[in-house]
Amino acid sequence: MAPRRIFLVAVLAFAHVVPAWAQQSDAAYCEALIGIYQRYLGSAGTGRHFDVDQNVKARLAIDQCRAGNFSGIPDLEQELRKAKIDLPPRS
Repeated sequence: MAPRRIFLVAVLAFAHVVPAWAQQSDAAYCEALIGIYQRYLGSAGTGRHFDVDQNVKARLAIDQCRAGNFSGIPDLEQELRKAKIDLPPRS
């Protein structure tokens, strides 16, 4: 009975660690996407007027990422792909 209990505790402990690691990974990837987006598309005369980014979809994705909601990652990836910019590696 003891080995089964140890196994269960180990599985539960690992299940708790995986989401935190995935979230850190998503946060780092999201910041990398934001950096590339802002470097190449944010201010190079591509949709900005009076220092306001006119790409609402990308702006929303950036705001979501910075708030810890990583559902905007696909939108940032799409914007970079449309501009034919390579995506950063995802760890």
